[in-house]
Amino acid sequence: MSSWQSALDNALRAAALGYPVFPLSRNKVPAIPSPHDRGHKCPGFTTCGAPGHGVGDATTDAADVRLLFDHAPRAAGYGIACGGRLRLIGLDLDRKNGVDGVATINQLAAAHSFEIPRGTWTTCTPSGGFHIGLTAPEGVDVPNSVGRLGPGIDVRGTRGYLVGPGSTGKSGEYVFHPQLGYAPPQPAPMGLLQLMLPPPPPPRRQPNLLRTRSAALDGLLRVVVAAQEGERNAKLYWASCKAWAHVEDGHLGARDVETALVDAAVSRGLAEAEARRTIESARRTVGAVS
Repeated sequence: MSSWQSALDNALRAAALGYPVFPLSRNKVPAIPSPHDRGHKCPGFTTCGAPGHGVGDATTDAADVRLLFDHAPRAAGYGIACGGRLRLIGLDLDRKNGVDGVATINQLAAAHSFEIPRGTWTTCTPSGGFHIGLTAPEGVDVPNSVGRLGPGIDVRGTRGYLVGPGSTGKSGEYVFHPQLGYAPPQPAPMGLLQLMLPPPPPPRRQPNLLRTRSAALDGLLRVVVAAQEGERNAKLYWASCKAWAHVEDGHLGARDVETALVDAAVSRGLAEAEARRTIESARRTVGAVS
């Protein structure tokens, strides 16, 4: 059987299990060239209608998988898209050039008190390393990273991909762990997940409640800052309505009010975009003009 046919057959099996796939070359890169000029932004095959978007081509539809491989006569493997509906995370543990990603992950596990789940999806790579498949919690986007966790560890998250088992690269074949076979990816341990996520953004400047030009606005800001979780939006809306009423009366400037309310809401943990929507909704309700 040719490497192309083997790659197609294995890609179809993966797609049948719900994993979005697309063809790869022996160099482990997408096998279909882009149909667009450099710099063109296109979300992917299903929107564009033309293949050649790399991980954006990934699909679980068998007919589309065959179509993609028809456009990739030199394909020798397939990629499995990470992130997405399956929330798949890939750990690429390299063992080559004096680097041992397996030793690194074991050191991290000991230092941060977590264990890689036994029986999770494990692919053996030609270098003697492993691809470990895990899942992220609902609503959590894990970014791609190369070496950030430590030597020999790459993370494949949203818009990343893993080389699928049954693929052939320049150095050899990717196969399921012989003692496990196919095993569904298990949830990523919390200690590891925290390492894979980017650090939180620095705290925004806290609103200086004592330097506004209005005691009334100071009081409204204190209401926002003191709001408990679950009532933050409601308190922000109430305070915003009161503040915009002061703007209509000519007692406060619209820009000062909006800036102060946004700062107070964000300091209490609301997302800036969400806070601005609530404040704008209150402005429309009151009929204030900015």
